[in-house]
Amino acid sequence: MLAAQPRNWQASLADNFDLRRHQFDARLQSVRDFGELNFEGRSTALGAALNGLKERYRDRPVAGILLFTDGNATDLPRGLPDLTGLPPIYPVVIGSAQAPADVALQQVTVSQSAFEDAPVTVQAEVSATGTGGRRLVARVTDETGKLVKEQTVDAPRNDQPTNTKLTLRPEQPGVSFYRLEVSEAGATNNEATLANNRRVLAVDHGRETYRILYVAGRPNWEFKFLNRAAQGDKQVQLVGLIRVAKREPKFEFRGRAGESSNPLFRGFGEQSAEAVERYDQPVLVRLNTRDELELRSGFPRTPEELYGYQAVIVDDLEAEFFAPDQAALLQKFVSERGGGFLMLGGAESFQQGGYNRTPIGEMLPVYLDRSPQPVAGTERPFALAREGWLQPWARLRENEDAEKIRLKAMPGFAVFNPIREPKPGASVIGTVTNASGQEVPALVTQRFGRGRTAALMIGDFWRWGMQGPEAREDMDKAWRQLLRWLVSDVPNRVDLAVEPVAGDPNGAVELQVRVRDAKFQPLDNAAVSVLVEPVLYEATPGSVTNSIRLNAEPALTEAGLYKLVYVPRVTGGFKATAVATNSVGADAGRAEAGWSTDLAAEEFRSLTPNVALLEKLAQGTGGEVVTTGQLDSLANRLPEKAAPIMEAWTRPAWHTPWLFGFALACMLSEWGLRRWKGMP
Repeated sequence: MLAAQPRNWQASLADNFDLRRHQFDARLQSVRDFGELNFEGRSTALGAALNGLKERYRDRPVAGILLFTDGNATDLPRGLPDLTGLPPIYPVVIGSAQAPADVALQQVTVSQSAFEDAPVTVQAEVSATGTGGRRLVARVTDETGKLVKEQTVDAPRNDQPTNTKLTLRPEQPGVSFYRLEVSEAGATNNEATLANNRRVLAVDHGRETYRILYVAGRPNWEFKFLNRAAQGDKQVQLVGLIRVAKREPKFEFRGRAGESSNPLFRGFGEQSAEAVERYDQPVLVRLNTRDELELRSGFPRTPEELYGYQAVIVDDLEAEFFAPDQAALLQKFVSERGGGFLMLGGAESFQQGGYNRTPIGEMLPVYLDRSPQPVAGTERPFALAREGWLQPWARLRENEDAEKIRLKAMPGFAVFNPIREPKPGASVIGTVTNASGQEVPALVTQRFGRGRTAALMIGDFWRWGMQGPEAREDMDKAWRQLLRWLVSDVPNRVDLAVEPVAGDPNGAVELQVRVRDAKFQPLDNAAVSVLVEPVLYEATPGSVTNSIRLNAEPALTEAGLYKLVYVPRVTGGFKATAVATNSVGADAGRAEAGWSTDLAAEEFRSLTPNVALLEKLAQGTGGEVVTTGQLDSLANRLPEKAAPIMEAWTRPAWHTPWLFGFALACMLSEWGLRRWKGMP
């Protein structure tokens, strides 16, 4: 059909027009004849090819574009390209409208949550034609080829795609890759192509350790169970700062001359002026600290100290414990740094702790003014609110019936801090039933600035774990999921994001690195390098699969943002590691991210022609859709159609009347001006 012959349609067009030939895949190329076609391209950049022709032949008379394609473009996610300035397009439909036997993955999305049993959810849209009603099997394998998950799916009916959901839990932290494959159950390979059956999935399970600061006003059971639950998560470290004795009024001791310390501690440990024990200071116990210097002076007073944590939990502690600058710093920790904050119920929490009209009370998701007084001795059963049923981290069972049975078996709670009502925009996750039979909020969350806050009004949550081993496991799991939710979106000093370049036919991605200093302010004078490694890929002969290190350039639109564009050369998964250094060369942090590209899957998503798109191209430019059998007829009719004609000619500028008149007017004006001024 495309071979040049003496008497075919190409010869007829060449007799009347200047015929130019082009071929395109990811880019547009000029060719002498179509014998150079090798069909080795990785994508069909139809929109880019039409834009290239428009720019290449701008201001030239083009009678039309004869377009041979099936219409399945990989760079037109939103439909038609810009048709302005294009000549008439005559699409020639390639392919059969009858769909061959094929199973294809249409859309695949990966989402992560704080649900402990299955934090990664894979949603896949599957289409199948010619399967004869046989069932499909979806398999997920890891980087070593080990089977991780397998699920049987009902074959789609009436050529309508079906959705399937698979859940998995990565065994290792950090960026990992999986391969999802869908095929017929127990059938031999009779599909038209297998290129659209597989996808590579990138999962970021987090590599860094999340450090959470727990501050309590007295030793209690809550920290014991919370700390035990946190130890079950290798990526969460709970650092405790617990007050075991309040400060007492200062009074004088009769001691040695010049001695200002408490003589009861004479002879014990270091007796320097900075470390001496005094009665006017609270006694604090530090647990799980990094070293002997961490939290030595009590609750942090500087951003560099506090911003090293991802979240802060306050339990049974009055507002007066925090100095005004510490309370303001804690609010900035959430609103500006993007940290998480959780207040637990207790005798000195919420309104009873005097947090109303304080910086800490302002960021809580509940109102503290005019709160009812707590009623002691009344047990209140816990239940999930409507919003709680929608949050994976708030549930412990896989289905609703099992979750209701679990909630019914939970004990009632006797210590409760009542609040007036949640603030606008807050989400009520859990409720308790008060003595009047009304459901009142017990667990409330909200966004506050860049971070998030939560309020758990229950003060004896530990009683749940005293029912037995199974209840203990459920309580520990609930604590871990709550902690994971608290730190899930907290930014790091260096963050790496991968954004696809819109409309790029080669699968190019933009790597965006955000760098911050110790106070979490944008760091503008940093040096950022990114190491890109192909991890799980299918190499073709002659392809380059080596790792490469690239330098990111500062962005002009945002402080502390550095960008670079990477174009993958193979199909599969890629891992990027960003390393940032400050102006003096010190390490400012690092971050990892992963993504996958599969241009062949996009190319073969549909094996039938996209006639609707081709018809819109023809109608939008004044052309028409033709078949291969109508090519000779079109070649004969095309010279009769209206086409732009351009003729090049030259003409001296002095021969134009307006230019002669302008020159004559200038001469007369000069003559008149000289006569008026008496000039020679």
